[in-house]
Amino acid sequence: MKTRCPCCGSENSLDALVNHDAARAALWELTKLGDEMTQLAVTYVGMFRPEKSSLTFSRMAKLLEELRVQIDDGWIERNGQRHETSRAAWIHAFRTLIERRATGALSLPLKSHGYLYEVILSCQLQQAQAAQIEAKGSQSMNGLLSLESMKVADGSIHQ
Repeated sequence: MKTRCPCCGSENSLDALVNHDAARAALWELTKLGDEMTQLAVTYVGMFRPEKSSLTFSRMAKLLEELRVQIDDGWIERNGQRHETSRAAWIHAFRTLIERRATGALSLPLKSHGYLYEVILSCQLQQAQAAQIEAKGSQSMNGLLSLESMKVADGSIHQ
């Protein structure tokens, strides 16, 4: 059975992929990711393909294993600090890089996961800021409701 790579378009037989150690390792890492993360990770890893050659199966397997371990562990290390990450942040970051590649705003080939990590951290910072704003809004609303409950029938505040 022939398969076609969605990133580079090359064809290979499924038998050859399963019998090639590094290709089998790459496929195994993909199966561990699950859901839409699998397709996004394949597209992302394709961004590491050198301009004038193909991405080797061993390099692909190594990149996918690095990603899968960090996704499963739920954290990344950046600039000597450990940051917790969510699956949603990973998915958002993969989509962001794919979109930036499509618009030509991304310099390829990628050399490391550094840019992906920066997008993840940016996403999580935005989520944290939105949660703080929402929490402050809830506190204000609770305060108003408390004042409203203190009013007596004539509209004055009961103490």
